[in-house]
Amino acid sequence: MAGHPDIRAAYRHCRVRATAHYENFPVASWLLPARLRGPVAAIYCFARDADDLADEDQRPVDERRADLVAMQERVQILEDPAAESEPEWIALADARQRFGLPAAPFVDLVDAFIQDLEQTRYATFGEVVEYCRRSANPVGRLMLYLDGNPTEEMIGYSDAVCSALQLINFYQDLHQDLTENDRIYLPQDEMAQYGVSEETIAAGQTTFQLRNLMQFQYARADRLLRAGAPLGGMLRGRMGLEIRAIINGGARVLWRLRQQDDVFARPRLRARDAWVILAHSLRPRRRKRNAD
Repeated sequence: MAGHPDIRAAYRHCRVRATAHYENFPVASWLLPARLRGPVAAIYCFARDADDLADEDQRPVDERRADLVAMQERVQILEDPAAESEPEWIALADARQRFGLPAAPFVDLVDAFIQDLEQTRYATFGEVVEYCRRSANPVGRLMLYLDGNPTEEMIGYSDAVCSALQLINFYQDLHQDLTENDRIYLPQDEMAQYGVSEETIAAGQTTFQLRNLMQFQYARADRLLRAGAPLGGMLRGRMGLEIRAIINGGARVLWRLRQQDDVFARPRLRARDAWVILAHSLRPRRRKRNAD
């Protein structure tokens, strides 16, 4: 049951893990209601473990794929924290039990990491968006479920925000994704249209053509992020503040990317950026939570 010392320890463990990695977007931050920080950290740990299996594990692909499928199967039957032994799974079981979190977003999330093992190039932007539907959107949906019963409108806005944030992450890691994992998340047809080769990205060369291509990508991500921004005004209290901070943090990273001459330089948000994000987040555009 919630409140058992082992469950509290499991949530503490997840929060420590969640704050140990630098992120440009807040993870289980102090902006969240205290009761949600542990569950959000547990979701983060689940995603991080799946990501590490796909990217960091050096075993053969078949073994990693089998472990990811096992994660999918395990999360679908996850109900009782007392039946689990690892702190991440204890916390996640408690979160699923207390908040009624559906299994589908977790399954979709792992599907994306399985796809990372099998697909390294994307022919069109539509293919990239479909990947984002599984790799990013499930996290936003789980956040909404933690806050209550989301409407379809809220889910649509959340999907737009999460896909935009995923794209921004891709744009920060162009060189690393290719040289370390042999992946390119830029649409192949748009690379050809702008005259950008894989060799240019692998060499870390900011050519005129690549910069033009990336400015096009940044503008599209910005439109997508703005399309989902009304979500921040629909959520009340500290959850709304957290979501606005995430949206404004993404916008700030995107702004820095657009200002840089070197498309491979990874922007790092500083104290002044944090103040700008917070100031914008404290002034929500008011929206009704429900259409009626």
